[in-house]
Parts: sequence; C-alpha cells; structure tokens
Amino acid sequence: MSRRRAPICESKGTGENMPRIAIYPGSFDPVTNGHLDIVERGLKIFDKIIVAILHNPCKKALFSIQERKEMLADCLKQFPNVEIDTFDGLLVDYAAKRQAQGILRGLRALSDFDYEFQMALMNRRMNREIQTVFLMTGLRWIFTSSSIIKEAAQFGGDINGMVPPMVGRKLKEKFRHRP
Repeated sequence: MSRRRAPICESKGTGENMPRIAIYPGSFDPVTNGHLDIVERGLKIFDKIIVAILHNPCKKALFSIQERKEMLADCLKQFPNVEIDTFDGLLVDYAAKRQAQGILRGLRALSDFDYEFQMALMNRRMNREIQTVFLMTGLRWIFTSSSIIKEAAQFGGDINGMVPPMVGRKLKEKFRHRP
C-alpha cells in the first residue's frame, strides 16, 4: 500500500479545494545549499512554496533585494511550484495575504530552535490559522549560514559546496570590488 498525501486541502466551510501553500521567509543574503535543501524537502509537504525575501532596513545586506531574487530564481528554476517574492511587515500578515497555510522554517542548532520557537508562538498568537513547520537542516548543512559563508568568502576561503556555483561566483565578484 502506497502512502501518498493528498495534494490539496479543503478550505474551511466552503468545500473548495485549495493547494497547500507555505511561506519560506528569510534574508537569503546569499542563498545557501542549506536553504535549497529546505525548499526541496518542503515541497514534499506543501504543493507550493513562496520563498519570501524579507526587506529589513535595519540589516545591512551584501546583495540587493533584486540580486537575491535573481539568485534564488536561478537556483530554483527547476521547481515550477516555487515562487520568489519580497515582503516587509509582519510575516503572518503576508502569509494570510498570500493565502498560505504554513510558514516553513529550517533549524540547524539549539540556538535556532530557541529563537524560532518564540517567533512561531508569536505568529500563532497573531493568526491561529497559519501553522509553522520546522524542518531539521540536513547534516551536510548544519554549520552553514549565510553570514559565515560571507565571512569566509570575504577572506578568500573555500566556499565550494556550501552555495550553488553561481552564488559562489557572485560572492567572489562582490568581494573583489570591495575596499
């Protein structure tokens, strides 16, 4: 007997079927292989994933929002059920606006869990209809983060295998032109 999940869920009270949509939020500055792993595995749970780049004016990003959108689009082009978007404001408001049922988050370490757990509780308090789904990062990516990768790239470290090749080239270009 095969265990196959239903690709759609019934919307509350209407009897209509709708796709299961998740928002995968983050800065993606830059996108890493760990991020891509979460998207690929998330597609086994959700019908569609919206990779949503948070516009956070308080954070100094290396790549512009447009550069990050282009890198993500290139890295995820093989997945027709993945959309790239940007947002600002509250994540649960954005998720509701996009008719998402879930927020997808990756966890690497205990320190991630503490922060993510607090955020999930706050999001649930603001909108009980949107569920947070945590996926443990694959062991290959457990110590991979965008900030560590940027730091290694800045000083000429070998980041091959941690980011897609195109992202590695873009990082080298950025740091070649920095003082």
